[in-house]
Amino acid sequence: MRLQSTVCRGLAVAIFGLAAVTVGTAASPPRPERTAASVPTFAKDVAPILYRNCTTCHRPGEIAPMSLLTYEDARPYARAIRDEVGEGHMPPWHADAPHGTFENDRRLTDDEKKTLLDWVAGGAPKGNPKDLPPEPEYTEGWAAGKPDVVFEIPEDYKIPAEGSVAYEYFYVPTNFTEPKFVQSIEVRPGNRKVVHHALVFYHARPDLQRTPVLKTNPAFMKQPPPVTGDRAPRELEGMPSRVIGTDAPGTRPQVFRPGTALRLEPGGILEFQLHYTTNGKATTDRTRVGLVFSKDPAPREVRASNFYNASFTIPPLADNAAVPGEVEFLQDTTVWGLFPHTHLRGKAWDYKLVLPDGTSKTILSVPRYDFNWQTYYMFKEPLQVPKGAKILSTAWYDNSHGNRSNPNANAEVKWGDQTWEEMQYTGILFSPVAPPTLVATGKQ
Repeated sequence: MRLQSTVCRGLAVAIFGLAAVTVGTAASPPRPERTAASVPTFAKDVAPILYRNCTTCHRPGEIAPMSLLTYEDARPYARAIRDEVGEGHMPPWHADAPHGTFENDRRLTDDEKKTLLDWVAGGAPKGNPKDLPPEPEYTEGWAAGKPDVVFEIPEDYKIPAEGSVAYEYFYVPTNFTEPKFVQSIEVRPGNRKVVHHALVFYHARPDLQRTPVLKTNPAFMKQPPPVTGDRAPRELEGMPSRVIGTDAPGTRPQVFRPGTALRLEPGGILEFQLHYTTNGKATTDRTRVGLVFSKDPAPREVRASNFYNASFTIPPLADNAAVPGEVEFLQDTTVWGLFPHTHLRGKAWDYKLVLPDGTSKTILSVPRYDFNWQTYYMFKEPLQVPKGAKILSTAWYDNSHGNRSNPNANAEVKWGDQTWEEMQYTGILFSPVAPPTLVATGKQ
């Protein structure tokens, strides 16, 4: 990975009771008067919802455009809250699956939606300050809490005002003297206005014998030669790399469930792959990554990888071009989550698990993919995938004039790093059922 919808406002109003509209020939019974006691208040009813679901982004210094931490913050945006919640735009979530399918599902419950909409319809009262729950505690500058260690690129990188910027690569030694188990990883752009995406790879000499788990389709995995900037990628002899962290539009820090963690070998080097986009003003960036270590002395190792299709061509003006992808499992495996990624023409995704006997089921459907809100969909009940099974992916693209985000509907589109090009890329988090063995001793 080189890594609005329009809804009738009147329909949203009618559905959620913000205006009384009745269709029919018979007289409608009068609606009961709303009493002050029945109107939700910010302090008692609304603040707990915002604290649970919204303020990780809607607070000072985070990616949302305004804070919702206090009544004074939230009250001016009451109508916007009504519209965004009523139309399903906020909190952002694009997978089509029942509540409970994904552990990081951001959607509000029906009761939570009703509370917010009734609060706005009732005049958005503040309520009794004594009813306010404690304001959530956040670490300034970090969404996942205070890191145990922070690494940053070694310089303030200068981004020009105009033009395209090829991928830049920065290398930072960790100086770890022993293996580290990482409970959460947060890639933090120094300047969100110009960082299109940031990937962090880990280069290290293996100290475990990790047997192959994923078999990709060689015809799909052939990328065109990369276009690099002043800081080209390095080949570090004897130190294979693997991606461990991602920041893209709308992503959140990767926090692994208790009992699982990424394992980093000692002596590793971090590789930052940075994709910058110009915005008319010369500026700088200094991206960081923060790691929180697991308190569990022997968590199950989560491995990160990817599969993609770089061999496609999307015709000009095509409004529903489909591009397939696939990965096969060489041993019994637990799959924790999937990360679909396309660029501005991407419109939908579908993933099917095909078992060795040929039966299949949909495991992830994203009918409204949004480039601005890219998500690692983490299964609440991890998938237990047997040896010989496959995951088949399909991404659909809209290269027509009807796609308002389309950079050029008349272009023939192929795989490429820049946003006006395209990708068909899936990140995958998994753990083989059989644990790895130590390289030096061969013991479990």
